[in-house]
Amino acid sequence: MTTDYLILRELPEAVTHDELDDAAAASGDALEEMRSEGTDIEWVESEVMTNDDDEVVGTFCHYRAEDQAAIEEHGDRAGLPVTRVTRRGEPLGGE
Repeated sequence: MTTDYLILRELPEAVTHDELDDAAAASGDALEEMRSEGTDIEWVESEVMTNDDDEVVGTFCHYRAEDQAAIEEHGDRAGLPVTRVTRRGEPLGGE
């Protein structure tokens, strides 16, 4: 059984959208590797946070995973920060 998690990823320095694309590819590779090892984890969606110069300063990500440890391991493998992990509740106003 999986749980929905929301992950805040605050970047230590702003990056370009091209660098974000590279990070997304690393994330996908880490997910594929973990699933091949039997870990139940799935990316659902991400929202990008930018500064006034349109540089990427972080993301909010929605994942489904077997536990929080899988979320943290994915971040480590992908080289992505995991600033905060919380379980996702019901959306306001319904779906």
